[in-house]
Amino acid sequence: MTMRSPAPAALALAALMSFAGCSPKSDNNAQSTTPGNVTLGAEQLKHIRLYTVSLAKWRKTVETMGAVDFDNDYSTSVLAPFSGPVSRLLVTPGERVKKGQALAMVASPDFAQAIDAYRKAVSTAETLRKLANLDKDLLRHQGVSKREADQAETDAVGAESDRYAALQGLASLNIDPRTINAVKKGRSLSHIEGVIRAPIAGTVVEKLISPGLLLQAGTTACFTIADVSRIWVMAQVFGPDISAISLGDRAEIVAGGANSLSGVVTNIPALVDNDTRSVPVRVSVANPSGLLKRQMYVRVLIHSRQESRGLLAPVSAVLRDDENLPFVYVAQADGSFARAHVTLGYRAGEFYEIPAGLKAGNRVVVDGGLFIQFMQSQ
Repeated sequence: MTMRSPAPAALALAALMSFAGCSPKSDNNAQSTTPGNVTLGAEQLKHIRLYTVSLAKWRKTVETMGAVDFDNDYSTSVLAPFSGPVSRLLVTPGERVKKGQALAMVASPDFAQAIDAYRKAVSTAETLRKLANLDKDLLRHQGVSKREADQAETDAVGAESDRYAALQGLASLNIDPRTINAVKKGRSLSHIEGVIRAPIAGTVVEKLISPGLLLQAGTTACFTIADVSRIWVMAQVFGPDISAISLGDRAEIVAGGANSLSGVVTNIPALVDNDTRSVPVRVSVANPSGLLKRQMYVRVLIHSRQESRGLLAPVSAVLRDDENLPFVYVAQADGSFARAHVTLGYRAGEFYEIPAGLKAGNRVVVDGGLFIQFMQSQ
């Protein structure tokens, strides 16, 4: 609670005293019986409401801020599989693509060389296999020596291995299977361009290249593709709140005013962020309407499934002294009210957890505390 300004407090006290039909300076029933304690008259006590402190159970809700990010299990950066200048772009940011769909065309010498190498490997393998089969037949008729026939078989197997390796090279470049079949059948290709294809289905969220840009194989990032119907929110959780959170806890993501989405805690890292000194707890969220955007800041409420126990006191019972320290008024056995400084813990709705300063069974003032504070100051 924050310190109240003198004017509202004075008005509240004036109204209470007026309602009680007494003045703090003229009422003979109001007197201090014990140093530091306050005793009220019968009429004044009618406007004092007490609450009995007891052990209670509750579940914490950790409220913090978080940043939206793509779900890394369903997003990827598309790297150039070959070198060369970009000749054409086939997609734009925001466009939905299928797995294997062409994204851009590249005038790539690597692409042409890979196809040429495969064409040569196919031709060599076919020729050496025919020779090996011929030598095998000649061996049966003693036309060649066994050593010559074995060497021909070895050459044929080696050439077939080279053909397979060349085919794997084409596959690594995502070359269209129809182009590969055309090469196998010896057809000529009039115009050879490299094709950058989508490795996963999703939305093109970033375009990082433009026509004419020279790509470097394996290093140039061309696009980012993500499934934006599911995203991550990295919630910044500090200190003691970490112990209250567990995997599987339900979370509420609030963005854009009253709009909110449901999520689940799916990762609690073992390391603390060096910059914020917080733990970036990952919340997985379904985002079917696309409300959440990457790098957006959102409010996160994580509802803990762990049960907490302790003493609770109403928020209205807590006041502040001249040093801004929290205290409550506790009803004493002699009918007076004593000030008790307390330690405030977690706020559960309209109650504070009180780790220190009160015991179960204490009766604290929840209505009229300001009046008692005023009386004590006289």
